[in-house]
Amino acid sequence: MAEKTPSSLQKRGASRPRFVWLYRLCLVAAGAGGLAAFAAALMVTLSVLMRIFGFGGIRGDFEAVELVCAACASLFLPYCQFTKGHVMVDLFTNWLPAAGQRRLDGFWTVLFGLGWTVICWRLTHGLETIYGYGDRTMLLGFPLWLIYLPAVAGTGLSALVAFITGIDDLVNARASNPMTEGA
Repeated sequence: MAEKTPSSLQKRGASRPRFVWLYRLCLVAAGAGGLAAFAAALMVTLSVLMRIFGFGGIRGDFEAVELVCAACASLFLPYCQFTKGHVMVDLFTNWLPAAGQRRLDGFWTVLFGLGWTVICWRLTHGLETIYGYGDRTMLLGFPLWLIYLPAVAGTGLSALVAFITGIDDLVNARASNPMTEGA
């Protein structure tokens, strides 16, 4: 069930939605990823324009785009996890009552959180290894371990979101909308 959208955070008569702090943190992460992607797009545009007008492109522009894409991709994941934007197949669970569907969603979301935790752990290990080797990009000489930081942050925040929302779905399965009950 994909009922949790940003618009479901606020409901008429609700005093204050739950997990607003987590939602805002996800928005900040996604915003940082969006700004990084926008900056990369501007840099590519500038580099192409410079080539067109005979000034030569920006040195290492493709390296910078690769680095930005690697860094910002995982920053969108927490928002997607919070809004349940991942692909969910509920074809076989439509016959369940809403509370049963929500419990099942909560169970799978907690398992998703375990997956995010493993990915975060392995990225952290990769960060330590790359840092130890001192690897750098070929043209720009940029340290590769820095690109792992947003990936670790994004997957770690995704794990936190999955655990909090999944456990909430399991505990409050009878409530109509977990984001709007309580403060």
